[in-house]
Amino acid sequence: MGEHHEHDPHDAAPAHGRPLRLGIGGPVGSGKTALTAALCRALRGELEVAVVTNDIYTTEDADFLRREAVLPDDRITAVRTGACPHTAIRDDISANLDAVEALQARHPGLDLVIVESGGDNLTALFSRGLADRQIFVLDVAGGDDVPRKGGLGVAAADLLVINKTDLAPLVGSDLAVMGRDAAKVRDGKPVAFTSLREQPGAPEVAGWVRDALRTW
Repeated sequence: MGEHHEHDPHDAAPAHGRPLRLGIGGPVGSGKTALTAALCRALRGELEVAVVTNDIYTTEDADFLRREAVLPDDRITAVRTGACPHTAIRDDISANLDAVEALQARHPGLDLVIVESGGDNLTALFSRGLADRQIFVLDVAGGDDVPRKGGLGVAAADLLVINKTDLAPLVGSDLAVMGRDAAKVRDGKPVAFTSLREQPGAPEVAGWVRDALRTW
């Protein structure tokens, strides 16, 4: 995430003795919560996982994850940001840190804490003080020109996920164009194409998370 963090108001958190914190951001409707659910299902049998969701006013995303029983209820917690979601993952991360630390205290053996951002625009980027790795999620319905527009989230996230690929023929999005433009904007950082309808377990993204944990 490198040079894109030069204005990050927080230092990176010490890594020793704690779980990997994975931030998942992206615009409203891109599939962040569905991807979070898919990763929980894919990884819960081999890793100790917990989730923090962010919404401006509600606990809707956390409630969805609980209804889907992707993890035990006490491993899912919600932060009501009350303001721009970007603020709570970048500028004033205290509420999210409190939520993460409370989960760690309840479950000392955690391997992974996923922090899902509320829906935001292409500039959303997690602070290094909150997330060790970041996934940014786009969906094809936003148009195949979105990757080339860039923005910090698109350009600097550790993994860019282009989601809902099954809808591309219906909305006129060219996946080849999106992949080419994303590669240019991201300077070699990885891009994954996903359809949770066709592959509910998001195997490519789950594999990337496993690799991140091995290096962690």
